[in-house]
This record gives sequence, C-alpha cells and structure tokens, in this order.
Amino acid sequence: MATAFDTPHGPAQVHLGPADSPRGALVLGHGAGGGVESPDLVGAAIAARTTGLSVALVEQPYRVAGRRSPAPAHQLDSAWVSVVSQLREGALAGLPIVVGGRSAGARVACRTADETGAVAVLCLAFPLHPPGRPDKSRLLELDAVRVPTLVVQGERDPFGIPPPGPNRTVVRIAGTHSLRSSASVEAAVSKWLAELPLV
Repeated sequence: MATAFDTPHGPAQVHLGPADSPRGALVLGHGAGGGVESPDLVGAAIAARTTGLSVALVEQPYRVAGRRSPAPAHQLDSAWVSVVSQLREGALAGLPIVVGGRSAGARVACRTADETGAVAVLCLAFPLHPPGRPDKSRLLELDAVRVPTLVVQGERDPFGIPPPGPNRTVVRIAGTHSLRSSASVEAAVSKWLAELPLV
C-alpha cells in the first residue's frame, strides 16, 4: 500500500516494504517514463529484503499527478530529498540508508547523495549520455558520489556504460536500457548489498 508524502512540488507516494529487524534500508526512485513496478526495481527490492534491508519505492509527484513528462531536475531532486528526510524521521528512523533508482531516478540519487546522508548508492541503467550523443556525458554526476556505488547496466544500453571508479563497481548484465530480467538484477544487487558495510 502506498503512503502519501508532502513535498515542495506536490504529494509523492511511497511503497514501504519493512524487513524484520532491518540492518538498513534501500530507497529507490523510478525512471523518467515508468513507475516503481519496473522489473529492475522489483529485482533490487527483492535483493534488499533478502539481505535484511527495508525497502521504500518512491513515486515522484509528477507521476502521482498523472503526468508522463518528468519534472525539471531541481524539482525531482528537492522532492526526493524531502521524502528521504521524512523517511529518516519516521519509518526508517535510525537506519543507514542506501539510495538509488533506475535511469533518471539513479541520476537524482547521485546528485543528492550528500544531502540525503546516503551510505551507498545503487544505480540501475544509469543514462551516461543520450543515445548517440557521447559528447553529452553525465559522468560527473557519478564521479561526484563519494560513497560506495553499484551500477547495474545492460551490456547493450544505447545510453552508454559508465566506467568503474574508485568507489564504483559496474556490473554488466544481458539487456538494453530496460533491464527486463528481475533475476539478473536481483543477483547483482544481492551480492553487493550482502558485502556492503552498513554503518
């Protein structure tokens, strides 16, 4: 069941999946044109619960309002920060929080990782650049993240494949930008979460 959260840009909705005696929490955002039911988010949520993390799937206000086109980046970021802050004060109080998302949601999580106090970041299908435009790289958003980061990317993703970095692990799985195999995502994310020191 979804719970409404007020943000500066209208209500967001959060689908909470609490774990028994959680050791942390994973908060995930959706892609620009899809919702929280995408296969890769489902796979990541299963991985989190099986490794002892509570899960919160966040629907941005523009989706809740029924709009297909995403809001501007600054609105996405401020709505996200507002929701994570409220979760920290409520349902996820006292837990170390891993933030992440799929595609545009991964970008939001990266841009706001410091502000949300995340201990790690999970990126599913990070859109490194628009298709056919490697000159429009968004690598700086990934490079700015100072906590452990996992990128799960389709090996044929037209949005590009980010390189590994000092804090960044990149796992390629079969598929394109859509990452339709929940099981492949679950396997990659489970391994990383199980080894992640949550403090």
